[in-house]
Amino acid sequence: MKCRLIAAGTRLPDWVNAGFQEYQKRLRTPLVLELQEIAVATRHAGENPQRAVAREGADMLARLSRDDHVVALEISAKSMSTEQLSKWLAQRLQEGRPLALLIGGPDGLSPQCRQRADQSWSLSPLTLPHALVRIVVAEQIYRAMSLHAGHPYHRA
Repeated sequence: MKCRLIAAGTRLPDWVNAGFQEYQKRLRTPLVLELQEIAVATRHAGENPQRAVAREGADMLARLSRDDHVVALEISAKSMSTEQLSKWLAQRLQEGRPLALLIGGPDGLSPQCRQRADQSWSLSPLTLPHALVRIVVAEQIYRAMSLHAGHPYHRA
């Protein structure tokens, strides 16, 4: 199954790219993790920040297909334990629909992205830098898939 992380932000620090790529290369089958970056919209002087968020959202929505199971990463959403995430991913694998996870930029996701999402997921009640979220999501997906496969990576 293809799992795409559609994230606002380009030209991130090397440590972010290296961290994401480490978990990306570990995930091969049955889930393949792919990153699609969306440029953070330029904020013009005096412009309402929500206009820039709307432009980012339009770029994200353009990357989605009708068949995608879309998950909006939102601080206010429900969180999952690793065990719950593993079971949830197993259900997605059985379903067979491509998975698309949306990570907003510094000002969050657009209302249109939230509306298009089939569900929302919170990694933590903490506010995390959007670049760091990429690594956390990749590691948690790897951990959940390892648990599903009976691999000893997850030892909790």
